[in-house]
Amino acid sequence: MIGFIAKRLVNYLILTVIATLAGYALVSTTLQPAARFMGKNPPVPQSSIDAALDKIGANPDVSLLQRTMDWLVQLVTTGSLGISARGTQVTADIFDRAGTSLRLLIIGSILGAIFGILLGVWGAIRQYRASDQIITYASFTVLATPIFVIAVVLMIGATWLNNAAGQQLINFTGEYSVGVTGFWPVIGDRLTHLLLPTIALTVTAAASYSRYQRSAMLDVLSSDFIRTARAKGRTRGSAIMRHGVRVALIPMSTFFAYSFGTILTGAAVTEKIFSWHGMGEYLIDSVSNNDINAATGSILFAAILVLIAGTLADVLYAALDPRVRM
Repeated sequence: MIGFIAKRLVNYLILTVIATLAGYALVSTTLQPAARFMGKNPPVPQSSIDAALDKIGANPDVSLLQRTMDWLVQLVTTGSLGISARGTQVTADIFDRAGTSLRLLIIGSILGAIFGILLGVWGAIRQYRASDQIITYASFTVLATPIFVIAVVLMIGATWLNNAAGQQLINFTGEYSVGVTGFWPVIGDRLTHLLLPTIALTVTAAASYSRYQRSAMLDVLSSDFIRTARAKGRTRGSAIMRHGVRVALIPMSTFFAYSFGTILTGAAVTEKIFSWHGMGEYLIDSVSNNDINAATGSILFAAILVLIAGTLADVLYAALDPRVRM
């Protein structure tokens, strides 16, 4: 088991390095850091522009291969991801913002996976019945609705609830309220800020996971091992929960892992709407500011998320199916 996990971890590390270097090359060829100096009045001298680009390692007069090697050597020797367009260390920016994003991503992903699995299993067991139809239509409606629309609907609902209660029960901007002190008041304040963005991520994740889980369950419901379990005296519910769900979760574990990294894209919009200053917002700002080092740092952050989630998925996969450990 340890050897299996170690082998997979090494593979993920290699893929993370390749993805990050490819990301650096991609943003270096598409983003234009010099554009933020254009149109200034008075005009910025070319020597000042070159000096600023040299400082962040983005001078187009230097070959892309050389810039990539310089960036990689700097990362390996000093642990620095370079300087952002705002003059801050990208590594420090990521450490400041990672916790904000992880609170949203981890809670939203776990809740989304739990609800998605439950809804998918329930829909498959009760295929074509009213509850299955309701789950199907609700899931497709959520999947067809942009996440910013879901966020706005949640804000409208929270505003109505606050007005009906006559006090601020739910906050929907920022991570916390200024001036709140004390352990439990701070915890309560954080939770009221966390509620809406978490619901937005959970709803979209659950809608997607439920569709895949329902299909995976339908594949195993008619399997021989389910009939064998029933023939041995197990009830239908016991056979499904003990054998069917376990088998159906095996392909889902991989899907969960790789969707965890891509959910950062959805979190980016959610963070912007709810004014959370996390890595999703950092990614959007870095691209809009033509910030090569910040964009590459965001790509590395997403790649590390996939690495961690992929390793956890492999552990789950091995626990569910002992054949992969052989």
